[in-house]
Amino acid sequence: MIAIETHNLTRKFGDFTAVNNVSLTLKIGGIYGFLGPNGSGKSTTIRMLAGLLLPTSGSGQILGRDILTESDAIKNQIGYMSQKFSLYTDLTVQENLDFYGGLYSLKPIERQERIREISQFVGLTDKMSHLVSNLSGGWKQRLALACAVLHRPKLLFLDEATSGADPNTRRLFWQLIYQFASQGTTILVTTHFLDEAEHCDSIAFIHNGVLVAQDAPKKLKSELPGKLFAISAQNPIALLDEIRGDNLPLLDSYIHGQSVRLRIAPQSLPKFEKWQPKAASPSLEDVFIHLVEKGRQEYNEPKGEPS
Repeated sequence: MIAIETHNLTRKFGDFTAVNNVSLTLKIGGIYGFLGPNGSGKSTTIRMLAGLLLPTSGSGQILGRDILTESDAIKNQIGYMSQKFSLYTDLTVQENLDFYGGLYSLKPIERQERIREISQFVGLTDKMSHLVSNLSGGWKQRLALACAVLHRPKLLFLDEATSGADPNTRRLFWQLIYQFASQGTTILVTTHFLDEAEHCDSIAFIHNGVLVAQDAPKKLKSELPGKLFAISAQNPIALLDEIRGDNLPLLDSYIHGQSVRLRIAPQSLPKFEKWQPKAASPSLEDVFIHLVEKGRQEYNEPKGEPS
């Protein structure tokens, strides 16, 4: 069965096209990443899929239901969590969970049992009487996730849900995501953290509202044009300027930590030997930079670092 299927999904705001003819097919099961620079259309797409925003044109189905005509039925089968947690800070953890249980029409006995299960699962058992306003960001994040999955959704949307979280909280959050996925929940996650995207089964990359790549992380890295090399440097900015100033046959060049990354055609390697480049394994960051630059060239945008 298909979890998400869209055909030419488009959303315009006046003369601005936020999402442009996006066609996606995601199967039931697994964790899917949705990546792109700020303003690329990720959140707008998620909001259309979740029934929070009507598309201007195009069509889509969620778990076999039409996003245009069956949005209410879809909402009962999905969970949605964004970086702006929809929590009531003047209520306790227990009261927030009770409230969301009521929104999902869980019967009282089922609601209390489910609250007990999910609070234990995400580690909130000792926090049930605490006011949400007194919780740290990490605990609020756990509560927001618990509220989103309280009704056992078949499909979970996580829209920049780990934004602003510290590394330890993000690591714990992803452990919970893996556990939900292992129990059969299909998960679609947007994230700025490329180390998180490495753990997705498949990735879709959107730029300027257009879907430009979709595949498994390993496949996307293997299809990066040219060969990737790294040159360590105490002053990578100066080295990058020097290399670019020699008008050498570069496919791309950019700074990566304390090194300069070069993508070049294999036959061009001798022209770079004076810098002693070393072969490097592509990461999703390299794929991300390549796709952003490719998109900028297609739309004649000014060159710069991806946001």
